[in-house]
Amino acid sequence: AIVLLSGGLDPAVTLYLAKSKGHESHCLIFDYGQRHCREIKAAKRLARKSGSTYQIIRISLPWKGSSLLDRNKKISRARNNIIPATYVPARNIIFLSFALSFAEAIAAKAIFIGAHSQDYSGYPDCRPEFYQAFRKVSFSGTKAGLQNKGIEIITPLIYKSKAQIIRMGSRLGVPFALTWSCYRGGKEPCGKCDSCYYRIKGFREAGIAYR
Repeated sequence: AIVLLSGGLDPAVTLYLAKSKGHESHCLIFDYGQRHCREIKAAKRLARKSGSTYQIIRISLPWKGSSLLDRNKKISRARNNIIPATYVPARNIIFLSFALSFAEAIAAKAIFIGAHSQDYSGYPDCRPEFYQAFRKVSFSGTKAGLQNKGIEIITPLIYKSKAQIIRMGSRLGVPFALTWSCYRGGKEPCGKCDSCYYRIKGFREAGIAYR
C-alpha cells in the first residue's frame, strides 16, 4: 500500500493502521514549499519507526494561494464555515494523483490517506464526497482500473472525531511524541492555530495525556 504521510497525528495513525492490517507500506512525503520542514522531519522519523520505506517528493506551487505557502499571509483560525487561509488549493488532488501513479507503477493494491471530515478546518478535499469522486477517477482513468485491478483509495478516519482517532492511535501504539501538527514551524507548537487547537481538544476529549 501507498501511505500519504505528513508528520501529523492523523497520517501517523493511518500508517500504523495500514501496518496493522498487514500491508507493506510505502510512504510518500511531500515537500511542496510549506512554511517549515518540521513536519517533513517528523514524517521521516515516523516512517523509520514503523519500519516503512519512504520517498520525499519535491514539488513547486509557485502560484501559492495559501498561508501555508505564503509567509506574507496570516495563519488565521477557521470561522463560520469559511474555508481558512491555510487551505492549499487542490492539495489532496495533487497528492493523490502522485500516489495513484506510484501505486500503479509498483502494482500496489491501495492508497491510504488520513483525511477526516469531523473536527476539522472545513477543507473541501477532506470531505467524503471528494473521495467518492476520486475513487471513480482512479478506476476510470488508469490501466489498472480498466483491467478490473483498481487501486483502492482508503480513508479509514473519514468519519471519526479527533478523540476517536487518538484512541485508535493509542491502541495501535502510535508514537504521538514524534508527530508534529502545528502550522507554524518552531521549537514548540504554538497551541493557537487550528491544527494545534484540534489536537489539544482531541487529547482532552480522549482522556489521554496530551503529547
